[in-house]
Amino acid sequence: MSTQNWSDLKARMGAGAAMVVIGLAGIALGGHIFHLLVALICGTMVWELVGMLRPGVKYLQLQLGILTGLTLFLAIYLPVGLALPLLLAPAMIGFGTMERNRTVYMSFSVMILLAGYGMMQVRDDLGFGWMLWLVLVVVATDVVGYFAGRIIGGPKFWPAVSPKKTWAGTIAGWIGAAFVGILFSINTGAGVQLMGVSIAVSMASQMGDIAESGMKRKMGVKDSSNLIPGHGGLMDRFDGMLGAAMFLLVIGRFIGFPPGLG
Repeated sequence: MSTQNWSDLKARMGAGAAMVVIGLAGIALGGHIFHLLVALICGTMVWELVGMLRPGVKYLQLQLGILTGLTLFLAIYLPVGLALPLLLAPAMIGFGTMERNRTVYMSFSVMILLAGYGMMQVRDDLGFGWMLWLVLVVVATDVVGYFAGRIIGGPKFWPAVSPKKTWAGTIAGWIGAAFVGILFSINTGAGVQLMGVSIAVSMASQMGDIAESGMKRKMGVKDSSNLIPGHGGLMDRFDGMLGAAMFLLVIGRFIGFPPGLG
C-alpha cells in the first residue's frame, strides 16, 4: 500500500473539520442564518462553475454567482409556485449569455439551485435532526468510501474519469450510509425503509461526485477553484451533497419522507 494513497489525507481532514464546524453551526441555528449560508455556498459554486466553463470571464462569473445566491435566498421565503421561476432564472440567464458549454452550465446550475432549495426545505420543514441525517449519510459515504478504497483497493469504478475511486470504496460508502439509516430509524421511530432511502441517497451522492469529476475532466481542470488551500473548491467538497439533496427533494414527496413518520 503506497503512502501516496494517503497524500491528501491531512488536507482533507483539516478542511473537513473546518467545514463540519461551520456547517453544524449553521444547521443548529437554522432560519435566516442557514438560508444565508446555503445561498452563499451555492452562489460560490456557480461562480466556480462559470470559472471552469468560461475561464477568464471574471464579470460573468461574478454576475451569475451573485444572481444565484440572491435568487436562492429569496426563493425560500416565497410560496413554492412563485419560487420555481426564481430557481430556474440563473440557469436560463446563464444559458443565454454563455458563448460555449451552455448545456453543461444549465444542467449543473439547476442542480445547484434545486439542491440548495432542498436543503433549506429539509431544515425548515423537518428540523435539525433530519438535516443532520442527510449530512451524515453524505459524510459516511465519502469517509467510509475513502478509507475502504485506499485500504482494500481493487478494481476501479471509472478510471478514465475518477482514477482513485474503486468499487470497494463505492460499496463501502453504501454500507456506511445504511448504518446511518439504521441508527436514525432506531432513534426516531422511522421505518426500516430509512435504511434503503439512506443507501439510495448515498448512491445519488456518488452520482453527484462522478458528474462533477466528469465535467472537470472534460474541461481539463483538476479542482473547481483554489478557495480551500491545497484542497480545491467548494464544488469539490459539496458535489456529493448536491446529488443527495436534489434526489431527496425529488423523491421525498413520493415516499412520504421520513418513511414511517410522514
